[in-house]
Amino acid sequence: MVKYFAASSSFASANSVVKFNGQNYAEWSEQIKFSLGVISLDQAILTDDEPAALTDDSSELDKSHFETWERSNRLCLNLLRMTMAESIKPSMPKTEKAREFMVKIKEQSQSDLADKSIVGSLMSELTTKKFDWSEPIHDHVTHMSNLASKLTSMGMEVHEPFLVQFIINSLPIEYSQFQVNYNTLKEKWNFQELKAMVIREEGRLKKMKDQVVMMAGFGNVGASSSSKKPSNKGKKKDKAVFKDRKAKSVKL
Repeated sequence: MVKYFAASSSFASANSVVKFNGQNYAEWSEQIKFSLGVISLDQAILTDDEPAALTDDSSELDKSHFETWERSNRLCLNLLRMTMAESIKPSMPKTEKAREFMVKIKEQSQSDLADKSIVGSLMSELTTKKFDWSEPIHDHVTHMSNLASKLTSMGMEVHEPFLVQFIINSLPIEYSQFQVNYNTLKEKWNFQELKAMVIREEGRLKKMKDQVVMMAGFGNVGASSSSKKPSNKGKKKDKAVFKDRKAKSVKL
């Protein structure tokens, strides 16, 4: 039963961890360590202290320690190998120690070069991203916050005042008055305050837009009514009466 639970937990963890593709070591290793910690199988990757091989003189404590480490190492290796992208599997490290496997994967990933490239891409997106109404402002702001968090996890810390300013700069022309009001404030908002305010402003702008559309609709109805041509029925009737009277006067 215990073995079945361990196998099930390892499989579930593998499905929840991002695949290592050679350029995402930081994200992959963070998820690996978290997943193994949740199921208490991270002993083999947390320390270099591999227990000594068992002998006839080994105590029960030594045997228990070795068995715990051996189980952790075996299942860790299974999980690490399962989370390799197909393109990486042919070049996986040839080792039977989980900690050594992770060290070699980091070396193989050329993480310094890859991380610099990723940092550059993330920073470019954070500083140039614009809100285009294709998603709610809540999702836009949250995405920018996630970009900042990723950069921070990779050693490029984005302080909250900078994140707030990046978000302000990403707002479209409809938010121009909002931006002016913000820039006149003596006390600047933190991220959560800004998030609440832009969501409120989004609601106000949408309400104004609906009112404009409604007024435009009323205007079109009025214009179409006033543009209708007057009826000629009355004029035709008057002409018929006039002709009838004229004919009677001629007979007389």
